[in-house]
Amino acid sequence: MSDHRFMLDPKLTADTHPVVRWRFSDVLLMNDARFPWLILVPRVPDVTELFQLAGPQRAGVVHEAMVLGETLQGLFSAEKINTAMLGNVVPQLHIHVIARFSSDSAWPGPVWGVGAAQPYSQGALRQRLEQLLSGLPNL
Repeated sequence: MSDHRFMLDPKLTADTHPVVRWRFSDVLLMNDARFPWLILVPRVPDVTELFQLAGPQRAGVVHEAMVLGETLQGLFSAEKINTAMLGNVVPQLHIHVIARFSSDSAWPGPVWGVGAAQPYSQGALRQRLEQLLSGLPNL
């Protein structure tokens, strides 16, 4: 690992809203109101793959991803939780956790590349953040 300070990738900064800071990761809301879509970003510089994290840190990040999925399932009664790490566009390690429904515009395929993102209005963003913060545990 590098000794450089952790910085969020500029694309993630531009495309998301901060939700909460957990022990190992930051939780971000993707700015696409079509899907309850969160992104977990471990605060470790220069890491692109999960296996690059040290054992305890890796276990902590995986635990946070599972808690995030369980929380989305509970808050939204999702039919499926999609959890993915691609990194082809943004190489910085980040985990997508998305609540999915057979009625959503991308079902049954992945959310990537389907239609255009619909950014949250200020009111909808405020409501979504309040909903998430009321349901997410403190880790």
